[in-house]
Amino acid sequence: MTSSAVSSDGRYRAPPIGLAATAVIPVFLIALPVLYLVLRAGQVGLAGVWTELARARTLGLLLNTVVLAASVTLCSTVIGVAVAWAVERTALPGRGAWRVMAGLPLAVPAFVSSYTWSSLSGAFEGMAGAIFILSLSSYPLVYLPVAAALRGIDSSLEDVSRSLGSGVRKTFIRVILPQLQPALGAGALLVLTHMLAEFGALSLLRVQTFTTAIFESYQLQFDNASAALLSVVLMALCLPAAYAEMRVRGSASLLRVGRGSARVVPLAGLGHWKLPVLASLLTLVAAALAVPAVTLVYWLVQGQSLGRGYADIWPAIQGSFELAVPGAFFTTLLALPLVLLATRYRGRLSSLVDRLPYVVHGLPGLVVALALVFLSLHVTPFLYQSAVVLFIAYGILFLPLAQSALRASVELAPARIEEVARSLGRGPLRAFVSITLPAIAPGIGAALALMTLELMRELTATLMLAPTGVVTLATEVWSHTNDAEYAAAAPFAALLVLVSAIPVYIFTRRTLTLYDAP
Repeated sequence: MTSSAVSSDGRYRAPPIGLAATAVIPVFLIALPVLYLVLRAGQVGLAGVWTELARARTLGLLLNTVVLAASVTLCSTVIGVAVAWAVERTALPGRGAWRVMAGLPLAVPAFVSSYTWSSLSGAFEGMAGAIFILSLSSYPLVYLPVAAALRGIDSSLEDVSRSLGSGVRKTFIRVILPQLQPALGAGALLVLTHMLAEFGALSLLRVQTFTTAIFESYQLQFDNASAALLSVVLMALCLPAAYAEMRVRGSASLLRVGRGSARVVPLAGLGHWKLPVLASLLTLVAAALAVPAVTLVYWLVQGQSLGRGYADIWPAIQGSFELAVPGAFFTTLLALPLVLLATRYRGRLSSLVDRLPYVVHGLPGLVVALALVFLSLHVTPFLYQSAVVLFIAYGILFLPLAQSALRASVELAPARIEEVARSLGRGPLRAFVSITLPAIAPGIGAALALMTLELMRELTATLMLAPTGVVTLATEVWSHTNDAEYAAAAPFAALLVLVSAIPVYIFTRRTLTLYDAP
């Protein structure tokens, strides 16, 4: 497959063969889970597939998965939009502080938040508790893009609407909401795909969905066909959501009349709603941040299992870095040729790799891990239970994040200077190394740092694919919490939150200042 389309201005050319060939590698890796599902379904046969899918248990898992995903998405959307409106469009006291604090729950991984709440009381376990806890963890995924969009849309359209007699509510529905739709839709679909693939938090909260059932089937009967068939249903749920996210993001645009026409929007007074709004925000931040933090501090100093995990803290830190750093390098190397193709060349291949992140985002980590276990056993047994298999899983699952981190730097790199170097006789590789690579080095460094921090929080693939004897902070939290050793889990959970806090703070600040008016 090659990219053949060339624009009339001559800016885009067919990519070098080496670049095109390199870009095919992640495409092949992403096809592995689909290949696995086809092979396993073929081994069982149509009759076996139908028998498994028609079981009452499968239908119950489907209902639980859909109810959980839909409920958390709805709650997160309502909370995210309400908080974004309060901090961006009202005269809220301390708006700057609330703007950042509202995004900080992203620093607490969902399985850590679930651990802290479930350790307080068994009442937080089950479907209702899962919806509550996961909504607290997920609403920033809606809040951040919607808040940024509210700061970037053209307020002159609102002025026209109000001058024509429309009230605040009608203006919001008819003028503002359509402009927020891309950001709102992308955020909501991101929550939906996360919930369909969520495992760690649901396992700790004792909620049965496809992900927990797949993991249990894998544990009970290694290389289980039942787990594979459940994976087929899970992927069938995830991929349409990922495709919808692709379509929404692809149509994203902020409506603005003229370049630089944005102005400071007058803030709406809260009046007698000031105290209720402040109380609501305080309750939300307390539930999403303060409760996990205070609970972690409590378990750090009390509990029957206090001290049991201390001996494993350094091995867990070491294991986290030993897996996360090479995994970050591998994933970034996979992403770089895809970003170069998508930003500098036109054609079918570049179009495919530009859409690849959304396909990858729809792949549940559990399905990817299960596929790699099966394929490594049957195709490359010498790689089974090696770090190589886990790095491949990281590359498949976190490719979109690496692409996003690299794209801005690549788009700003001097492509024309590289073309001049090639016209003077340098080959594609030499021109890239001498011209483009130094220019995008800061972006690569940022991508590596972001990927390392994110991989340290990864649980599902690491739990299933990590080499024997290797533990990480995330797997230790899950292991101790699963055995109700809450005090033993606390040091590992606290370290994960501390590792996440600084990058989440920086990301929140950058996201919400992206569309600041001049």
